[in-house]
Amino acid sequence: MRKVLLFSVLLLAGLLGSQWLPRMAGPAWEPVADGIRVLTMAGLSFIMIHVGYEFDLDKSNLRRYAWDYVVAFTAASFPWIFVTLYFVFVLLPPAVWWTPAAWQETLLAARFAAPTSAGVLFSMLAAAGLGATWLYRKARILAIFDDLDTVLLMIPLKMAMIGLAWQLGLIAVVMVVMLAIAYRYLHAVRLPVSWPWVLGYAGVITAASEIVYKASTIIDDSVPVHVEVLLPAFVLGCVLAYPDPKTDGGGPSHAEGHGDAHTVLDAPAERRVATIVAAAFMVLVGLSMPLIVGGETVPAAGAVRAKMEPSLRAAGAPAAEAAVAAAGRAAAIGRVTAAQPPPGWWLIALHVLLVTVLSNLGKMFPAFCYRREADWRERLALAVGMWPRGEVGAGVLVIALSYGIGGPVVTIAMLSLALNLVLTGAFIYVVRRLTAAERGGGVAGPMALGPAGGAIDG
Repeated sequence: MRKVLLFSVLLLAGLLGSQWLPRMAGPAWEPVADGIRVLTMAGLSFIMIHVGYEFDLDKSNLRRYAWDYVVAFTAASFPWIFVTLYFVFVLLPPAVWWTPAAWQETLLAARFAAPTSAGVLFSMLAAAGLGATWLYRKARILAIFDDLDTVLLMIPLKMAMIGLAWQLGLIAVVMVVMLAIAYRYLHAVRLPVSWPWVLGYAGVITAASEIVYKASTIIDDSVPVHVEVLLPAFVLGCVLAYPDPKTDGGGPSHAEGHGDAHTVLDAPAERRVATIVAAAFMVLVGLSMPLIVGGETVPAAGAVRAKMEPSLRAAGAPAAEAAVAAAGRAAAIGRVTAAQPPPGWWLIALHVLLVTVLSNLGKMFPAFCYRREADWRERLALAVGMWPRGEVGAGVLVIALSYGIGGPVVTIAMLSLALNLVLTGAFIYVVRRLTAAERGGGVAGPMALGPAGGAIDG
């Protein structure tokens, strides 16, 4: 658990830096924030390429994955629904409960609670020695699916805020095409997979994402085409072929399962570089958090936005979405959420705690599933393992801010996200204790693979 503790400290250090450095640097922070954003995306790409490389699919048992998607959908939807209801019926006055604006704004702001941070979760579970367990394989599927759900559901939420836009439809089409490529060419493309090459692939994916985004702003800067790196990086990892023992001197054949992937990724140099990248990623995720600003009244909305601009860039806020907000910044006073008076800090702390509990309770549905595959301890550990939030949730809040949503709703959401981030190490400790207890007190070890990555009993 020393590595988990180290990663937790790095996350906390990055989070503290995200609140202190922008205020100290002032306008000079903007180019630094851009660099942090790009490096964060590159680190996430590296991690997700490895996740995709280890991912395998039993095409003869696709119904199993349909159920996984349902479970992931609930893990992404229940926290969103719970937090939205809390925002509307607890934080907003009864007079606006049934207005369309109240639901549009809170549905968007509450979406921060939906996505599990795939990069943080996978890095932490691997650091805890759980990389070869049923829990890790199942969490890998669920976390990727629930992040995809978040990206897809952000499209109609954005449309509700800005209207119909062809760019948003294009993003959905691109995502479907990439998933089809991953399915059709699963581990079929023979390219180098050692760490220097994977770093290069991550850099290319990040650069391509930035180029597409910049080019789309030239065509129409009101709604850019912004394809997050998580999906293309995962798809690339999926299509990379395992070593061929006849030509590469690798491990077992592809038909024998994940052993091929571990033959490559378990090499000392690969593990060392993966740890370094994961550690740097933890710091960068912390640094990518928006400034936590509370207690601003509605007339100060413009000032709040100006103070947060560097952090918005660091967390990956599309500039065109910021431009949309800038065009209507004077109208931000009309936002239902921004018009709410700030409560005292003790009351904010209570709201933060309750929102955090609700968002994590919403992730508990997986604990009631997979009874034929795992003991109740492992299923409970799987649900707790879905709690960590990070860069994807921060990106949702950044988009909400760019549309003029503010007030106590966003302050409480940001603090809840920060609290979950700080507690990530504690969540992983609980997961490790539950899985160790299931195995008689030892650290979880490798397990044989059944269909769809399930464990073989015996």
